[in-house]
Amino acid sequence: MKFLFIGIAVLAMSPVLAQSDSTLSKPPVLSLIFGQETAIRGVVREVVNAKQVPLTGATVRWLGTSSGTVTDSLGRFSLPVHQTATQLIASYVGYQSDTLAVTNSSAELLITLRSERTLQEVTVSGSPGQIDRINPIQTELITQRTLAKAACCNLSESFETNASVSVSYSDAVTGSKQIQFLGLGGQYVQTNVENIPTVRGLATTFGLNYIPGTWITSIDVGKGAGSVVNGYESMSGQMNVELQKPDDKQTLFLNGYVNSFGRVEGNANWSKALSKKWSMGVLGHASTQRTEIDQNNDGFRDLPLYTQVNAINRYKYSSERFMAQFGVKALYEDRDGGQLSRSEQSGMAPRYSFLNTTKRLEFFSKTAKLYPDKPYKGLGLILNGVHHEQTARFGFSPYDGRQQTLYANLIYQTIIDNTNHSVKAGLSYLLDDYRENYKIIRTARTESVPGAFAEYTYIYPEKLTVVAGGRVDFHNLYGTQFTPRLHLKYNLSDNLTVRASAGRGFRVPNPFAENFGYLVSSRTVVLTESLRPEVSWNYGLGLTNDFQLFSKKASLTVDYFRTNFQNQLIVDLEHPRELYFYNLRGQSFANSFQVELNVQPTRRFDIKAAYRLFDVKQSMGAPFGEERLLPKMMVSRDRILLNAGYALPFDKWKVDATLQWNGPRRIPYLGEGYVHTGYENMPVTNAPGFYNLNAQVSRAFQSGWEIYLGGENLTGFRQQNPIVAPNDPFGPGFDAGSQVWGPITGQMVYAGFRFKPQI
Repeated sequence: MKFLFIGIAVLAMSPVLAQSDSTLSKPPVLSLIFGQETAIRGVVREVVNAKQVPLTGATVRWLGTSSGTVTDSLGRFSLPVHQTATQLIASYVGYQSDTLAVTNSSAELLITLRSERTLQEVTVSGSPGQIDRINPIQTELITQRTLAKAACCNLSESFETNASVSVSYSDAVTGSKQIQFLGLGGQYVQTNVENIPTVRGLATTFGLNYIPGTWITSIDVGKGAGSVVNGYESMSGQMNVELQKPDDKQTLFLNGYVNSFGRVEGNANWSKALSKKWSMGVLGHASTQRTEIDQNNDGFRDLPLYTQVNAINRYKYSSERFMAQFGVKALYEDRDGGQLSRSEQSGMAPRYSFLNTTKRLEFFSKTAKLYPDKPYKGLGLILNGVHHEQTARFGFSPYDGRQQTLYANLIYQTIIDNTNHSVKAGLSYLLDDYRENYKIIRTARTESVPGAFAEYTYIYPEKLTVVAGGRVDFHNLYGTQFTPRLHLKYNLSDNLTVRASAGRGFRVPNPFAENFGYLVSSRTVVLTESLRPEVSWNYGLGLTNDFQLFSKKASLTVDYFRTNFQNQLIVDLEHPRELYFYNLRGQSFANSFQVELNVQPTRRFDIKAAYRLFDVKQSMGAPFGEERLLPKMMVSRDRILLNAGYALPFDKWKVDATLQWNGPRRIPYLGEGYVHTGYENMPVTNAPGFYNLNAQVSRAFQSGWEIYLGGENLTGFRQQNPIVAPNDPFGPGFDAGSQVWGPITGQMVYAGFRFKPQI
């Protein structure tokens, strides 16, 4: 840890930051650093039967620019202060637009829109889709209302109603979850928390479980190569998670949860204004699973026993000329999976157990200096330090890992002549120190990567946005890396938008941490060669159309993305007795096509229907003198999602249901007698498709209390035999990772409460 805090102190005292005469904070830079804190806030509504009803999906933007946003499920919006524009325009299909002058950026705005039709009663048709209409990157917004459609206990459970992101268990023992995005694993998505890269490195395995859902205020899911401002590791997409801020108006939030499998958890969010300029916040989480579940009677726990304690303490200072935010995160978790306890008590063979303990400590700070007389410029600094320790045991096989990371990002922004031309530029530094030991395999590396980036944005008002960026990073181990990226957005009409993107991605893989579930087996791990960094190019094209369907507002989104790998870590499970890691020789690509329709057929009734197609293949077997292009394992070619939600006025009652069909996927061929006979004539084995149904009903009270009851996997489908040779876990054929393709547990019922005091 020592070098982390020394590095933080050195950066904090850098002479560059001391040159206050050249620094200035511009709201877009502050938005990048602080989330949506330096912004105009308000509510867009309309009046129905003398009652104020929020308008979901209304567009709010600065007049004469393309800088804007979309209101959430409660009609609320938050829009960064513009450097020159002083008038806001609010618009909504079927309603008269309203323009108003902003004279006080700290006051909350109330905007009331009126229907263009002369009717006795106005039917509000909220926008069921949440595509960011302003962002040139194809970005879906997941709001708190969307998160509340499910229990959403952590980030891995936040995508149940999302068609773009799918989540599944990676094996039958550890309880770790993996996401798939554009046909690729979660390691290819740059997952940020408030614009700080977070779920990466050794946190790849369980990192999604380390972000409680009740802490989250919103999630931005961007497809394709992300902005160069955030680094070079985004290959298939970029997610940014915003947490509750210290100065949030909702000062207290409590949540409790319990399910039929014996999982219990509690969450508490608390924020308080300490003075006119200072505020603080505490986010707390505790959860545990102490009940053994074995629904398929194979002698193994379907879910590991675990205990997690997780907390953030953060502070914010805000004045007219300076803004700062800093805090500390701490996490402890232990897991105990494997065979049931009775196997140990039987006095026969030793119990096969998976034990894992994680300790994680993190520091972060975000600072910006404000110059009110020069609002067109900006300068901000993000600092982050991480110490991550993880020890595990797979049966008799030990593992221990340590990661120490220092991250710094200095961002400067200005305009060229006018606001139609803007530039972001800056310097970054990433220091990663990894130590991993598995059995007799020892790996260690220290990556020191200083970098520089620049991004130019051109806006032709109401029509075109072009973002061209590039960064150069000087990697101490792998040389100079250049990362170009390009994003375009063109409005064909007021309601029809086309987007295109292209960009390069670069990352250094961590084979053990990213494939933890495959270690729950008797396979021999073989590193056939020195592993090289992964390099890919991503290309994307998307179309978004807002239209009227049977006089109701609807949206249609169609997109296609392709990821081509120049090099990739190949994880080869085709040999039943071995787990091979080697570099790509030949082809590896992932094609993703998705179409999504959102419509509101009646008032307060939302329907989403989506279809997703993956074509993902990679060359296998080249190090063994063979090469065959095979479909990537555990990736369903087809997926269909249907989601329906209904709410009574003021969300007194809410009912939501999501039905998914996951198509067949390729699984490793174990061969006859567990003998690998070659790649060329190896049969392609597919697991069957299956349906999954989740549903929830909730009841809110005026006192601020809300109770909810729901169920997951209500269709009850279970994979019957996810573990190979469970009766002989220390034998040569045991494998609990490579054959898991579906749900391991059946129907689960949960209940809980939420409490938000009335503001």
